[in-house]
Amino acid sequence: LVDVFGEGVLITGESGIGKSEAALELIKRGHRLVTDDAVEIRKVSDDTLVGSAPDITKHFIELRGIGIINVLTSMIPIPRSVSSVKDTQNIDLVIRLEDWDKEKEYDRLGLEEEYTEYLGNKVVCHNIPIRPGRNLAVICESAAINHRQKKMGYNAAQELYRRVQESLTRRRDEDEDE
Repeated sequence: LVDVFGEGVLITGESGIGKSEAALELIKRGHRLVTDDAVEIRKVSDDTLVGSAPDITKHFIELRGIGIINVLTSMIPIPRSVSSVKDTQNIDLVIRLEDWDKEKEYDRLGLEEEYTEYLGNKVVCHNIPIRPGRNLAVICESAAINHRQKKMGYNAAQELYRRVQESLTRRRDEDEDE
């Protein structure tokens, strides 16, 4: 669970898919870790879930081939003067990492939200296919910004759809006028 631009992003997926590496890169980019591996989730209302770290693993990230890193005390360069950790965070968005499947059709527009459920609460969920070379930190940041914009009333996918529809209508009207 990482605080990305104030949005709580819960990164899920199979073991070894790259969740911790994505979190570490987000921390390097100035975002804050709430917890790695185990997330304690509390339902505080019908709309709000809060995540935190178990005391025993607080501030630690496990990286295969490296071992355990304490984010709070490590020498990870932080570009801003904010702390690299946070004790709790609302869970606003779930990013589910999965191996790329060329047979599967992935959402490319984002016109309709998908959800996952925790403790009876629905949370927006994006299934992100993983392939070599994809920058997971940038993808997570983009998803967090897009989610925040939607909460504030702006939906880029709907805006593009509206523009395309207007363009088609204008063309149809022009064709009828000829």
